[in-house]
Amino acid sequence: MANQFVIQLPNRPGALAVLAEELAARGVDLRAIGGGGIGDSGHLILTTADDPTTRTVLEEGGYTFVEGESILAEVDDRPGGMARVARDLADAGVNIQGHLFLGRWGDRAMFAFIVDKPEVARPILERKA
Repeated sequence: MANQFVIQLPNRPGALAVLAEELAARGVDLRAIGGGGIGDSGHLILTTADDPTTRTVLEEGGYTFVEGESILAEVDDRPGGMARVARDLADAGVNIQGHLFLGRWGDRAMFAFIVDKPEVARPILERKA
């Protein structure tokens, strides 16, 4: 899977539109996207079909962002499923920088995580699959 980007955006009308237009103008196809905002601050989490061009667009646009490997994990699709994964990562000293919901199959939900310590998180998240 492609890298994941977590991008700070101002929480105002048009912020997402501007970035999406910049990516589209460079031919970047969005594969997964999520985000939100509270107060003046917003964020966007995305994967694209072209990591190098995405990185260039973000750097040239002066965006604050982190980029990292998307680590896939299946999570129990029931109350407490995400809590268990988040607790296991926290207990290992791993900070979740972002996650994207990818879909649901039966009693499992698939997520892509970006974390500050992928080498520590990978065995924890893969164990959940």
